[in-house]
Amino acid sequence: MNIWIKRLALIGLGALAGGCVPTKTVDYQAYKQARPRSIVVLPPLNESPDIKATYSLLSQVTVPLAEAGYYVVPVALVDETFRQNGVTAAGDAHQLPLAKLREIYGADAGLYITVSDYGTKYMVLSSATIVTAHARLVDLKTGTTLWTGSASASSQENQNNSGGGLVGMLVVAAVNQIVANVVEDAGYPIAGVASGRLLSAGQPAGLLYGPRSPRYGSD
Repeated sequence: MNIWIKRLALIGLGALAGGCVPTKTVDYQAYKQARPRSIVVLPPLNESPDIKATYSLLSQVTVPLAEAGYYVVPVALVDETFRQNGVTAAGDAHQLPLAKLREIYGADAGLYITVSDYGTKYMVLSSATIVTAHARLVDLKTGTTLWTGSASASSQENQNNSGGGLVGMLVVAAVNQIVANVVEDAGYPIAGVASGRLLSAGQPAGLLYGPRSPRYGSD
């Protein structure tokens, strides 16, 4: 009897542990009805203190969207068109009428991205470069939100600072911080990982496959 009680207890604990991570449910009804073929990506809003966030992410969103099966209006062309018409801030671009975006770029949907975290943060024993982004796909014909998602990536995912003791860990953290902020933009490759996680199709709660994908209609 004691053996069965222990087994039931373990099963219950496993169920509780599994329930600690909620699974996001997405209503794809409007998305499947609209089935956009082309997407215009607006310059991401930047809520982080690093001014490089907007273009670091913008320059890397085309690949996952194209691999998902969508035609993406060239982001450099979109940005330059905005600038030529006096729209130089991402916030102003996000306020433009949907009909005007569709008229200018001929896209079926607009992708609105917000970067909430970008850059390297120094902690007591480590430093981490973190990029977090949120996205919203909007039907430019109707204004309906077809999909929302978020993703994050961190350099600590592949970092190991366990060696060298306390002093060594402090030195490594300080060096990483200097390299990230002075020598190079350490957020750029992390932004690539985050954008891939955010915009790849075929994942739970992710984008649906577009018409250019051989898996179109399978999700």
